[in-house]
Amino acid sequence: MKKIFTVLSLATAMMISAQFEGAKQIYQIPNLNEVVATHKTVAIIPFEAKITYKKQPKNFSLEANRDQERTMSRNIQSSMYTFLLRKRENYIVTFQDIEKTNTLLKKAGMLDKLDEFTKDEIAKALNVDAVMGGKFETEQTKSEAGAIASAVLFGGLGGKTGSGTLTLLINDAKDGELMWRFFKTMDDSIMTSTDDLIERMMRKVARNFPYQLASKK
Repeated sequence: MKKIFTVLSLATAMMISAQFEGAKQIYQIPNLNEVVATHKTVAIIPFEAKITYKKQPKNFSLEANRDQERTMSRNIQSSMYTFLLRKRENYIVTFQDIEKTNTLLKKAGMLDKLDEFTKDEIAKALNVDAVMGGKFETEQTKSEAGAIASAVLFGGLGGKTGSGTLTLLINDAKDGELMWRFFKTMDDSIMTSTDDLIERMMRKVARNFPYQLASKK
């Protein structure tokens, strides 16, 4: 009985957390439908990731923090690709395999310095019709150990470790111009993985995702 109560408490906490997440913001160009109708292949590039702390932890290492950001960047890219691949029958385009994407970026000398290139330059190196990427920023407010202790004490309601913002961008390959943007504030918890973040975000954006089949909107 105690286990059932704990599971229900955790589930309730996640529902409450989702309800209190910030409102989504969506931008799209006026002729979006016409542009996406010409697209066949879209590449998902590594996301920009930034991890900060409300109170910097003891023995903080800038190098280790950068390694974490790099890992999160690739994890979000992988989670996005996995999500879209799993639901590929719902979309009007195909998404380039991220291993191919990253190999081509590496060969072009772009992989770890994407911010130094325009989106049309990146799209040309990848030979795709559009580039999808974005940015995830998170500020950690308590240690994972503290979060776990809070979760146990409050039946899951205290498991929040920080908050973040997730931005998803799609740029056209022809001129590199931004054609669609989605922005969402996201609560982060000890139960949250990059797969969870992408799943939650894509559930919010599904009806507005430009490559979604009309019958699925």
